[in-house]
Amino acid sequence: MHISNYISTLKTLFYSFCIFFLTTGCNSKQNVYKTLQGNVFGTTFHIKYAETIERNIEEDIAQLFEKINHSLSTYHKESVISQLNNQPLASVTIDEHFLKVMEVSKKVYLDTDGYFDPTIGKTASVWGFGAKKITQEPTQNEIDSLLQYVGFDKVHVENNVLLKENKEIYLNFNAVAKGYGVDAVGVLLEGLGIQDYMVEIGGEVRARGTNDKGQFWSIGIEEPNFDGTRSLQKVTRLQNEAIATSGNYRKFRVDPNTGKKIAHTLNPKTGSPSETDLLSVSVITNGSCAEADAYATGLMSMGYEKATSVVAKHPELKVFFIYLDNNEVKTYASKGLTFIK
Repeated sequence: MHISNYISTLKTLFYSFCIFFLTTGCNSKQNVYKTLQGNVFGTTFHIKYAETIERNIEEDIAQLFEKINHSLSTYHKESVISQLNNQPLASVTIDEHFLKVMEVSKKVYLDTDGYFDPTIGKTASVWGFGAKKITQEPTQNEIDSLLQYVGFDKVHVENNVLLKENKEIYLNFNAVAKGYGVDAVGVLLEGLGIQDYMVEIGGEVRARGTNDKGQFWSIGIEEPNFDGTRSLQKVTRLQNEAIATSGNYRKFRVDPNTGKKIAHTLNPKTGSPSETDLLSVSVITNGSCAEADAYATGLMSMGYEKATSVVAKHPELKVFFIYLDNNEVKTYASKGLTFIK
């Protein structure tokens, strides 16, 4: 080929390539990461997701939150769970959200030997961790009288109707509802074709895909500061996973008469606040955030030794414990859990 023809051919190919590149570049829309935040379930939420089209999904999320509240909130008198608790003889049909939370709760209840138990509700209320405020601690006789109504194996679902072995059984899904809400938002986003997102409600997180830097989502685990300040102990990345944390160092009630701190995690075996060497439990799963939320509560209530034995039977769980050993703060990270800080 003559040299001039060769150069001409190269120019033609070059310009063709440039036109193709510009055309495909103009036609392919880049991901734009958007952020939503607000208040829900008595706490805050943050959602970050990647979009390729302009649309408003805030109303969809608000409606979803409203439906979950109507199903699971003990603070709403007309919710499904309030009807079941306050009208024990009524036949109440449960909705899809209630049913899904029941299924997760039953699984974790069995896996933790009953240390995660949503029927602890009435006992939680007499300790001041329900909708009603109290002025003094319950007596041991009061606690013992309520323990007969504790046991998640005493409730069953048949044909979408909840059956209780005793009408006094009181359900409270606060230890799993935030995680479930996180999952529900994630499912909504995925249904809209959104693959890269992070949803956080009250510290419980579900992440899929990557962030705006093309990396897996970075999530911090708090250090147990008793003075009310907040700082990070570790930072890990969620690779299409969910994380939930339970800790007694920040969530407690102060007895107005004694000034004593009363931990928010109750031991379903005793009906009293857990006296445990665990300060914080973080659970990571490649499944649902609801499961992580429930496991974190169950493990927290049983203490370090029992918790590590349960985790050994469930290699699908990754955990990070902060605990006390002879008044010394120590940490435990399960195999497979890595940190970037």
